[in-house]
Amino acid sequence: MTGIPIPPQKPCAESRHAMVTTAMGERRGRLKIFLGAAPGVGKTYEMLMAGRARHADGVDVIIGVVETHGRRETEALLADFEIVPRQQIAYKDRALDEMDIDAIIARRPGLVLVDELAHSNAVGSRHPKRYLDVEEILDHGIDVYTTLNIQHVESLNDIVMQITRIKVRETVPDSVIDNASDVELIDLTPEDLIKRLHEGKVYMPLTAEQAVRNYFSPGNLTALRELALRRTAQRVDDQLLSHMQSHAISGPWAAGDRVAVCIDARENGPALIRYTRRLADRLRAPWVALHIETARSATLSEKERDRLAATMRFAAHLGGTTEIIPGENVAEEIIRYASEHNITHVISGKPHRSGWRAALFGSTTPELIRRAGNISIHVVSGDADKNDTGHILTAAKQKNFNPIPYLYATVFVGVALLLGLLLDQTLDVRNIGLVFLMAVLASAVMSGLMPALFASILSTLTYNFFFLPPLHTLRIADPESAVALFFFLLIAVTASNLTAAVQRQAAAARQRARSTAELYLFSKKLAGTGTLDDVLWVTVYQVALMLKLRVVVLLPEQGSIAVRAGYPPDDTLADADIAAAHWAFEHSLPAGRGAETLTGAKRLYLPLRTGRTTVGVIGLDNDGTGPLLTPEQQRLLDALADQAAVAIERVQLVAAVEHAAVAAEADRLRSALLTSISHDLKTPLAAVIGAAGTLKEFAASLPEVDQHELLATVIEESDRLNRFIANLLDMTRLEAGATVPNYGIHDVGDIIGATLNRMSKITAHHRMSVEVAPHMPMVRVDPVLLEQALFNLIDNATKYADIGSMILLSSWTDDGEVFLRVSDEGPGIPPEDLTRIFDTFYRANKGDHTKAGTGLGLAVSKGFIEAMGGGIFAANRTDRQGALFVITLPAAAPLETHIKQDISSSEREAETP
Repeated sequence: MTGIPIPPQKPCAESRHAMVTTAMGERRGRLKIFLGAAPGVGKTYEMLMAGRARHADGVDVIIGVVETHGRRETEALLADFEIVPRQQIAYKDRALDEMDIDAIIARRPGLVLVDELAHSNAVGSRHPKRYLDVEEILDHGIDVYTTLNIQHVESLNDIVMQITRIKVRETVPDSVIDNASDVELIDLTPEDLIKRLHEGKVYMPLTAEQAVRNYFSPGNLTALRELALRRTAQRVDDQLLSHMQSHAISGPWAAGDRVAVCIDARENGPALIRYTRRLADRLRAPWVALHIETARSATLSEKERDRLAATMRFAAHLGGTTEIIPGENVAEEIIRYASEHNITHVISGKPHRSGWRAALFGSTTPELIRRAGNISIHVVSGDADKNDTGHILTAAKQKNFNPIPYLYATVFVGVALLLGLLLDQTLDVRNIGLVFLMAVLASAVMSGLMPALFASILSTLTYNFFFLPPLHTLRIADPESAVALFFFLLIAVTASNLTAAVQRQAAAARQRARSTAELYLFSKKLAGTGTLDDVLWVTVYQVALMLKLRVVVLLPEQGSIAVRAGYPPDDTLADADIAAAHWAFEHSLPAGRGAETLTGAKRLYLPLRTGRTTVGVIGLDNDGTGPLLTPEQQRLLDALADQAAVAIERVQLVAAVEHAAVAAEADRLRSALLTSISHDLKTPLAAVIGAAGTLKEFAASLPEVDQHELLATVIEESDRLNRFIANLLDMTRLEAGATVPNYGIHDVGDIIGATLNRMSKITAHHRMSVEVAPHMPMVRVDPVLLEQALFNLIDNATKYADIGSMILLSSWTDDGEVFLRVSDEGPGIPPEDLTRIFDTFYRANKGDHTKAGTGLGLAVSKGFIEAMGGGIFAANRTDRQGALFVITLPAAAPLETHIKQDISSSEREAETP
C-alpha cells in the first residue's frame, strides 16, 4: 500500500512551465487566467488589452473565442485581432457555435485568447468542457489567455451555493488554476460593479435589475470577492515559496501538514471531499481520500458501491490521492495509516448512528477522537446535497428482499425445537436453551447477520412458549426464568453478531485470497509467454474473467491505433471509440464512457502505462448503465494493467533487441564483406589487369617464356576470382535456404580423385598424401557439394601450411559412418578460434601474416555438409603441429536395398488411381 507522496518544493511558475514538454517533445504552452469575483468586473477587457500588448511586442495573437455580450468597449478591442471562425455543431435540429480547436492548432499562433474557461461545449464536441480544449491547445505548445469567475472553481462550488443560493453547474478543476503559469485577479468593488450593472455595461437593463435583486447583491459580491482574493493569495504564496526555494533563501518554512478524509458509501462524500480540498489549500498540504474496506463492504448494495466509486473518482478529480485499505476496525486502521504516513489532520463526517445504535454497534468518529493522540480530528457535518448530480452517477436499483435466508433460520429453529422436545421427554436436560443457541449460530454462519438476529428472536419466543412455565403461553411466571430468558436473548444476539462478523471476515479473506491467487497465476502466465499475441490474449481473457467485462486491447500501428486482441473477440470499433482510444493513448489519460473526454464512446479506454511510456490502450464495457468499475475493481484493474503493460514492453524490448542483434550482425557481415572484397577481389583483378595490359602493349617485344608466365598469371588469378565469387554465391544460397542436395549413391574415392584433379595447380607446391581405407561403403550425397566442401578444406590447408609440407587426405568407416579428414603441417588453429572457425567471414589470427582469403570457404563447407545430413569439426593435431578438419557422413545402405525401395515406390505409384 502506497502512502501519501511528499511533493517536492514547487519551482516558480515560470520555471515550472518552461520545463514542461508535451508527449510530442515540444514546449507546453503557458496558461494565464484572468480571475474575477463575478461577471462584469472586466476580465475579458483586461485579457484583450493584455493580448494587444503582446501583439505590439511582435507575438502572433489570435482570438479563439471571445464573448463581448454587446459591450461596445469590448467589441472595439477586437478590431486588430485575427478571429478563428467557430465550428458548427449540430444539436437538436439546430447548429451551435463552438471554438474550433483543430483550426487553432493548425494555425499554430504564439498566443490564443479564449474566453469563459468553464463553458460547457455542445453535445458532439470532442471535449465536454472548454478547459479540456484549452489543455489540448497547450499540449501543442501554444500559449493561452483565458477568463474565469471564482464561482466556477470546483472546490468552492458548495460555498458559492451557500452564499448565492444558486447551484453552479459549470465548474473547472482546481488543478487547472494550480498548473497555470500566471493568475491575475481582476478586482472591482461591489459598489462599482453594481453601478456598471445599472449603466447597462454588464447586462441589458431588465436583466440587470433582476441580477441586482438576486445574485449581485452587495453581500453576495463581497463574499465572492473575498473568495477570489483568498484563492489568489494562496497562489501568490505558492509562487513566493517557490521563489525562496529556487534561490536558496533561508526563512521560516511551513510545517509538513498532511490531510486525510475518511470516505464511506454515504451521500455526504462529495461535501467532505470539497472541505478537505479547501483545508489542504489553506495548509498547502497534500491530501488523501481514505476508505477502509471491511467485511461489511461485501454486503453493500449496488447503489452504495456506485456512490462510493463516484466519490473516490471525485477525490481524484480534485487532485487528491485515493487509498483503499482492507481492515475490520475502521478507526484503528485510519489511525494506523495516519501514524505511518505522518497525517496531521483527519476529517470525518458527523456520527450518523443514534445513541443506542452507537453504543451497540460502535461509531467511528468518537473512536477516532479517543485514539487520535496528536492528530487533529475535524468533524464536519457534510450534509448531502440532494441536487448534487454532477459527480454521483445514477446507480442500479436496490436489491430485492430475499426470504430464503429467513426460511433457513426458521428451519434451524424448528429443528432445535424438535431436538429440545426429544431431549426434554427422554432425558432430564435443564439447559435446553443451548440447543436454540446452536440454531442461532447456524443461521449466522449460513446466512449472515439479519437472519441470525431473526433466529435469535424466534428462538427466544419458541423457548419461552414450549419450555418455560406456564407452557404454551408467552407469559413467564418465575422471575428467575425471565432473567434467564433475557440473558439468553442477549447471548444469542451477541453470538449472532460475532459469528456473522467472523463469517464476513472469512468471506472477505477468501475473496482477497482468490484475487491474490488469480493475480499470481496471471503473473505466471505472462512470464511464460514469449510472443505479443500470447501476452495480449492472456491479458484480455484474465481481465474479462476477473471483472466480468468485455475487453479489447489496442496497440499503435503505423501512426494510428488498432485492435490487437479482444474477449469476446471483437475487432470492429465505431469512429467515436477509435477517436477515444487514440486520444487516451496520446495523452495517457482515460477517455470514453464515464471519463471527461469523448464521452460518446461505447467503451471506457484506459492507457497501459509503464515507467517509460504508454504501450497501448485497454477498452472496457458492459451492458449496464452505471459506472463500469467499483473502487476495488479499479484497484484490481490497475494491478492487471500494470502487469500487462510491463509484459507488453518486455516482449517489445526483446523484439527490439533481436532486431538490433540482427542489424549488428548484418553490419558485421557487410563490413567483413567489404573488407574481403577490397583485398581478395581487388588483388587478383589488379594482377589480371596488369598482366593483360603488359601483353597488349609489349607482346611483340616480350620473350615467349614471359608471355606464357603472364598468361598463366591471368588464368591463375581468374581462377582465384572464380572461387571467390562461387563461395559468395554458395553462401548466399545457404543463407537463403535455397541449397537442396541432389542426392545419389557415390563412391568416396571417386569424389576424392575428382577434387584432387580439379585443384592440382593449387596443391602443386605441397606434398599430397591420400589414404583411403579398403572396402569403403558408398555414401548418399550430392557429389558437387561434397567435392566443393573438400576443395575448400584443402585450399585452406595450402594457405596456412608452408610450401613443401605434407597435406594428408584420409578416409575410413566406423559404426555406419564415413569419415573424411584433411590434415596439414601448418601452425594450427589458436584455441580461442576453434569455436568460431566456421563463422561467416571469420579468419583466425595468425600473427603478423594475413593469408589471402575471404573467410567464406570453411563456412560454405560446413553449410554443404550439414545440408547433406553430415557433420564437420576442426581441431589441432596431437602427433605434430598442424590443423585437421573431419567430415562425417552416414554410410548409404547396400545398393540392392535402394533398388528394392525404388521398385516398391514404382509399384505404389502404379496402383494409385
